[in-house]
Amino acid sequence: MTFRSVTAWLVACLTLPAATAPLRAQRDLTELQERAEQGNPSAQYNLARQYVTGTGVPRDDQEAARWYRLAAEQGHAGAQHSLGVRYDTGSGVGEDDADAARWYRLAADQGHWEAQFRLGRLYAEGADLSRDAEGTERATRTSDDAEAVRWYRLAADQGHAEAQYGLGQLYFNGRGVEADRAEAARWVERAAAQGHATAQITLASMYETGAGVPADASLAFRWYRLAAVQGDPSAQVTLGYLYDAGTGVAEDDAEAVRWIRRAADQGTAEGEFALGNMYMSGRGVTRDPGEAIRWMHLAADHGFARAQFNLGMSYDAGTGVERNAAEAARWFERAAQQGETSAQQNIGIMYANGEGVPRDFVSAHVWLSLAAAGSTGSAREGARQGRDTVAQQLPPDQLAVAEQRAREWSPTLEPE
Repeated sequence: MTFRSVTAWLVACLTLPAATAPLRAQRDLTELQERAEQGNPSAQYNLARQYVTGTGVPRDDQEAARWYRLAAEQGHAGAQHSLGVRYDTGSGVGEDDADAARWYRLAADQGHWEAQFRLGRLYAEGADLSRDAEGTERATRTSDDAEAVRWYRLAADQGHAEAQYGLGQLYFNGRGVEADRAEAARWVERAAAQGHATAQITLASMYETGAGVPADASLAFRWYRLAAVQGDPSAQVTLGYLYDAGTGVAEDDAEAVRWIRRAADQGTAEGEFALGNMYMSGRGVTRDPGEAIRWMHLAADHGFARAQFNLGMSYDAGTGVERNAAEAARWFERAAQQGETSAQQNIGIMYANGEGVPRDFVSAHVWLSLAAAGSTGSAREGARQGRDTVAQQLPPDQLAVAEQRAREWSPTLEPE
């Protein structure tokens, strides 16, 4: 054999596995389809999963639901659960809570912990389960909560973290069981110990306030930190505040900024707002009003009302930006529309004085009335005095319009 022939033979041998892999996969798929068509429930279940992911076959939710149903009707618990998910989410079938519950229940009765959890969640969320597994109607919200407790507990006892957290919430709020914050803490802690970030934050808050557990700032810090390490932005911001205040940990402004920046870099409004405040005050970073305004703008554009108010204050005073009364009024009004009472008072005064906006005593009266209703102490008294002063400038018909607008007003929250 020549050197060239040997080389060609080696190349052929080395590339054989790669060349035959698609053939093997196709053969396996053909065998799976044949077993599924012959009525094998495990094969039907696995074929459905391939249609869900588009592995070897075109992705097709309807075809996936068809094969799940065939396996589910033969009692395959995984298929029953998966078919329930299809009805729960409307994937490949029409969304139907009652049908979702029916299939979840069949799987849950076989001990399928995810089905137990999902069935419990349907009851906890008050889904429309007007017909249950037996086709009967459920009459009261109380019985729904009791069912939620029952199914959550079955999954929780098997170690399902989300069910443990859900059961803790039901105990905390006294839904389906007698309120018991100590029992709530016990279940929430079991979920938190498994790395459930929301449970960790909830448990931290419970240690912070002494709800169901002895108040303990250091344990609150520990659980917030565990959630923050997992990347939860709300925990990161809270951890930053704890470092900033020295609560449960030694005060460390640089560490505060580090955690707050991690939240801000994820594009979360609360993190952007907090980092803007750190730059404005110079805590943990060199004071930089311009950088503070940049972060505050990001938070305000995400609809964060307190950031919008702060921007209004900055434009009103010329801090970090050129003074601009119209821009101040614009930000105050956006925050006011979301129910920020200090912003309501400020924009009310600006309408009364015609500063940054055309003078409008009706609008001034509306905003000052709302500020007075939502404030306390000296802030309430100041808003009342401003409202009463403006009222003297209004004829009776316009005063009636202003009062009606204030009565009918409701906050409009901006999406993040």
